[in-house]
Amino acid sequence: MLKLFLPNEHVKNVFHITPQELKQRGIKGIITDLDNTLVEWDRPDATPELIEWFKEMKAHGIQVTIVSNNAEKRVKFFSDPLELPFVFKARKPLRRSFRRALKAMNLKKEEVVVVGDQLLTDVLGGNRLGVYTILVVPVAQTDGFITKFNRRMERRILAFMKRKGMINWED
Repeated sequence: MLKLFLPNEHVKNVFHITPQELKQRGIKGIITDLDNTLVEWDRPDATPELIEWFKEMKAHGIQVTIVSNNAEKRVKFFSDPLELPFVFKARKPLRRSFRRALKAMNLKKEEVVVVGDQLLTDVLGGNRLGVYTILVVPVAQTDGFITKFNRRMERRILAFMKRKGMINWED
């Protein structure tokens, strides 16, 4: 059961995820979280660097879909200017929204990665579906109320996994 919380990969931020590496693995799509994965949870829109990252993915034929537990207004305001498809109020880690994103991209789970900053939502949800998962360091040091609770639980899970030798990266 603990392996469901273990990401396949850990990177500092999304900019360490390159289209070249993804294509070598046969990846054609990214399902990504929004808040504290792509931008700070209180930043309304994408940074210029992030816009370039999206353009690079698109230029290499890699689709990006945002799957967020946040409200429609927040996710739509961020996604629409970038012309990115999205799923809001996703209720991660439930699999339904991940499946919906897969269907919208017309891809198989073996052709997609899930990227996110939380073990209890993004990694758990992706792993439950059998998708390759990439954990990123949260963009911001602050969180909303529910996420603060999740972070405490995640620290305990990560500490246990470190003690057991399951992970070897630093926070």
